Amino acid sequence: MAEVAISDAQERSAESPALAGLAAAEAPRAPAFIVTIYGDVVEPRGGMLWMGTLIDCCARHGLNESLVRTAVSRLVGAGRLEGVRIGRRSYYRLSEAARSEFREAARLLFAPPPVPEDWLLCLSEGLRDIDLPLPWARLAANIALAPNRDDLMPVDGILMRAKQLDGHGDLAVLAADRWSLPEVAGAYGDFLASHGGLRDLLARNVTLSPEVALALRLRLVHDYRHAALSDPRLPRAAYPQDWPAEEARNLFVCAYVGLSKAAEAHVGAEFLSPEGHLAPHNGETERRLFQLRREAAG
Repeated sequence: MAEVAISDAQERSAESPALAGLAAAEAPRAPAFIVTIYGDVVEPRGGMLWMGTLIDCCARHGLNESLVRTAVSRLVGAGRLEGVRIGRRSYYRLSEAARSEFREAARLLFAPPPVPEDWLLCLSEGLRDIDLPLPWARLAANIALAPNRDDLMPVDGILMRAKQLDGHGDLAVLAADRWSLPEVAGAYGDFLASHGGLRDLLARNVTLSPEVALALRLRLVHDYRHAALSDPRLPRAAYPQDWPAEEARNLFVCAYVGLSKAAEAHVGAEFLSPEGHLAPHNGETERRLFQLRREAAG
């Protein structure tokens, strides 16, 4: 018994810096964090989760039961969650619209597309009367510019492909103004400051309990997703030399992979759907990890 007690105490001591980091961090907004839980854990395993599991999971992040129930109610009202009652228990899943949105976010998190090399220019008098969808930016009343990306939302008008000529103008100054790049850099900086300690934690092979590993991974995904989705993903020449996106990406990839074995054990043990416990892992979660491991090795 004494040996078990010592082992437990050592594990709690090893976890304490990680737990302290979670405790010190500002609690996330409940609706957005619940969507993160569904996108990272629930959706790839079938999509439905018991409210009690959701409440327990959110409690680790400073979100009490009242906040969670209110957030779920608002997400249902906004058409982002759908609920079903089975016996005395309520279960929720992402709506089709929310699933489609997170599938796009998941692609950016787990299989990011290559950095674009050039631009698209749109000329149209119709641009004067519309709010441009991101990442389009207005250069003049009838001229808009966007990175040439496969996932770009089109706008009506004459489209031209453009490439900057070296030595002509300061593209980084234009980009910083049109796409609010200082704010995006701030989001990446906040992510690195909040999660940078995971590098040391994982490098020392500290044994984390499954519950703590999942809590750390969920916050990692939540904060990185916020930063990455705010990034317009422009050609590299449009960013300053000290752009923090690559460092943030490397941290996300290494930490996600390093936390996942223990984190997924907690999912399999504690997360309940109408059919019972969610699977610790399946084809979709293995595919995500394979992509990240390949990226880390490359």
